[in-house]
Amino acid sequence: MRPEKASIVSELSENLKRSPFVLVTDYRGMRVADFSELRSRLAPTGAEMHVIKNNFLKRAMADSGFPDLGDQFGGQTAVVTGQADVAPVAKIFKSFASEFKLALLKVGFVDRAVLSTAELETLAELPAREVLLAQLLGLLLSPATRLVRLLNEPAACLARLLNAKAEKEGNPAA
Repeated sequence: MRPEKASIVSELSENLKRSPFVLVTDYRGMRVADFSELRSRLAPTGAEMHVIKNNFLKRAMADSGFPDLGDQFGGQTAVVTGQADVAPVAKIFKSFASEFKLALLKVGFVDRAVLSTAELETLAELPAREVLLAQLLGLLLSPATRLVRLLNEPAACLARLLNAKAEKEGNPAA
């Protein structure tokens, strides 16, 4: 392999190692304006999209420890990597694909685990990470909140009883 090609493969391999997710998409039929639109939508999430030769991608993925899915990498291939959460990126791809009928995801990897197109679509339908964490926190705090209310109830009941007795006697407690 020529040195410039080896350099491209090693740079791509390092990029794949640093990214918590890798999405492989087919960009067949996309015009430059469509490609620019997709890249601008991905930019706020911190994701980057690069067009890569299939042979370079196969070698870089093998060097980075990804499973061999050589049969998935045919046609015109682009790779999306990033440093944040994969769910917002999957949502962008889902909305872009439905809007433009382009850039269909072929396969994805999250922490080196292979995700099919159906699994990526399911991932795109999940709420944002912050919402999921808030829901989890609510579930974790729910038993503690109920326990505090249960322990507080006898004292509150006694206070209501004393207040009612005081009002009945004509001495409003203040």
